[in-house]
Amino acid sequence: MTSELRYRQPGVVLTDHHFSVPLDHARPDGESIGLYAREVVATGKDPETLPWLLYLEGGPGFGARRFVGRQAWLERALREYRVLLLDQRGTGRSTPVSRQTLPLRGTPERQAAYLAHFRADSIVRDCEAIRPRLTGGAPWTVLGQSYGGFCTTHYLSTAPEGLTAALITGGLPSLDATADEVYRAAYPRIERKNLAHYARYPMDVEATRRIAAHLAESPTELPGGHRLTVEAFQSLGTFLGTGDGSHQLHYLLEDAFVPTPAGPALSDAFLEAVRARLSFAGHPLYALLHEPIYAQDPGAPTDWAAERVRAEHPRFDAAKSLAGDEPVLFTGESVHPWHFTTDPALAPLRETAELLAARTGWEPLYDPARLAANEVPVAAAVYHDDMYVDTAHSLRTARAIRGLRTWVTDEFEHDGVRAGGPRVLDRLLALVRDEAS
Repeated sequence: MTSELRYRQPGVVLTDHHFSVPLDHARPDGESIGLYAREVVATGKDPETLPWLLYLEGGPGFGARRFVGRQAWLERALREYRVLLLDQRGTGRSTPVSRQTLPLRGTPERQAAYLAHFRADSIVRDCEAIRPRLTGGAPWTVLGQSYGGFCTTHYLSTAPEGLTAALITGGLPSLDATADEVYRAAYPRIERKNLAHYARYPMDVEATRRIAAHLAESPTELPGGHRLTVEAFQSLGTFLGTGDGSHQLHYLLEDAFVPTPAGPALSDAFLEAVRARLSFAGHPLYALLHEPIYAQDPGAPTDWAAERVRAEHPRFDAAKSLAGDEPVLFTGESVHPWHFTTDPALAPLRETAELLAARTGWEPLYDPARLAANEVPVAAAVYHDDMYVDTAHSLRTARAIRGLRTWVTDEFEHDGVRAGGPRVLDRLLALVRDEAS
């Protein structure tokens, strides 16, 4: 481990940490990759007297959030912890994964084999490898947001001795659902979010139909070479899973067209905003591993589950909606084969993605027997009708983890731990400490 000099932001002292860990923890003497993590301590506090809180970001494929000062939940955490913001393997300042770096691995087959080491099991083993170097062997508290909660559930399954407490926000996974079952549960939720959006902004029904009809006739190239098709436009439904997402989507749609000498056209401002939202350039692992994070049956590939299950829900077929008078429905948090033809950040990785979709031999990620005997204090915020993680799946898992306490709320959407400031973390800490009913 190497640590750089400390530096400061308003109200906090930051320290950069760099680690080397095995690519494959089953082969500790084999190839190594780099991990980066940022330590955050409140100004004026002695870090040596503070327990550690490890933050695992959502994803897969996103580096830890870059806070400035004491933003969001960090304000509450810094009252009593020193916080470690980990860039999970392949993200942020850890050894990166992208269209630029993966060719260093060689063929698509080798790239896919390399990426098989980037799921929750490897992430948790990374955490356990760096914990003794930071804490001297003491356990720490883990806060897992979304996919970070999936990783935390794996932590409880495989290395609970490393945990003082586990806090999960919007990220209690099903212990046994296949990728098909995850998306079969997801599409009805996504439809409900669409209908709620259109009830709030009825003018968006026509605006969406107009944009979709335009793209059906003339797919448009975005700045940077991204190809905007009807399906890509529909994927803006990811907005609808966050607290202010419906409002953001409305503001994006309301001035999509501008007059030109050739007639109405999609504006440069609209196209640039869409490109920024849809591009995977900053998080290609999200697209590559989005379905493998659900793979647990050694004999079954994920095989583009979201694309196949979508065919069971014809209301998401924009062509049929445009042929009639139905609203065009947006899709949600799902990855499809066409992502690897429309996005220049993903196009070079198309064959690798196909190999991952066809891959078998995935190991189970959760140990129901060990979770049933859990002794680590655990609390989870479950957001009612969360668009990204099925509430019924989460509550079934909550019942399967001994001693887990839930806070089910419709005050927040999936991003509650960020949007709610210190309140969500405060509530979870109170639950694990038996300070709240």
